[in-house]
Amino acid sequence: MLWQKAQALSWMFFEQYSHEPYIAVARFIRGWTPADSPRRADLPRLRERGHQALAVMERHLHAAHWFSGPAYGIADVALFAYTHCAADGGFDLAAYPRIGAWLARVRSTPGFVPMADLDDEAAARLALAD
Repeated sequence: MLWQKAQALSWMFFEQYSHEPYIAVARFIRGWTPADSPRRADLPRLRERGHQALAVMERHLHAAHWFSGPAYGIADVALFAYTHCAADGGFDLAAYPRIGAWLARVRSTPGFVPMADLDDEAAARLALAD
């Protein structure tokens, strides 16, 4: 049990320091900054680092179904939040089939509640982004 707790915490730290700063920030820049924002120059670096994080997740999911241990748990919740909408940041998740299967498992867990849809303005910006 202690090992599982340590693993869950490790993945939550990963989410905060190796995942969210790239995947979530790329999504923010594409959906919530003007087309002429200087922040858009950061997108190639953010995508490179985001793909590195997704590759780590994909490798983990080769041997495991979850990030929190043998069952769905808190690390899966943390990683789902921005992974499920990574395409908004310009990340093509088709290259990560194990992540896709994991996202489907998360969505099929009892009591799953999807996040709210984007507002029309952000959805329009994302549709026109790069």
